Amino acid sequence: MDNKSARTMWNSFRVQNSQSADCHDEEGVEAWAFGIGEEMETALAELVIRGTKRATASSYNGLVTEGEPIPREGGYSIILDGRGDARCIIKTTNVFIAPLSSVTQEFALREGEGDKSVEYWLEGHRTFFRDEHEQLGIPFYDEIPVVYEEFVVVWPPEVADR
Repeated sequence: MDNKSARTMWNSFRVQNSQSADCHDEEGVEAWAFGIGEEMETALAELVIRGTKRATASSYNGLVTEGEPIPREGGYSIILDGRGDARCIIKTTNVFIAPLSSVTQEFALREGEGDKSVEYWLEGHRTFFRDEHEQLGIPFYDEIPVVYEEFVVVWPPEVADR
């Protein structure tokens, strides 16, 4: 893990959870930010900290093209803001792959962005994924496979889900 702030947060989490076997292995723990660009990354990290955002979605084809791992249930991630500062640690609780257009109201609500409607979610994610696919040189279509991920916040204690 190259990010000093993320490493510090992960080490604090591990010390406080020394009895938990699943948080000792650093392999597979990623430090990353939601979105693209400092403003979006910081705003989305804040939604997580406030308890509004408990889900995210990624283009399956984008992840594969970039060589990024597919999220897995039980996996930990350190969430960064737009300055690259670690804000919290999340643990993935559910992952499924389905077409972009299959998003449910429940998932849009858990993602916590905008007015939390399916319409808002689809509009924003179509734009985001279309731009991402264009940059990666891969086709975009309305039924692209999407990795839907739900999570809980586990660290720091003052923002962790109880």
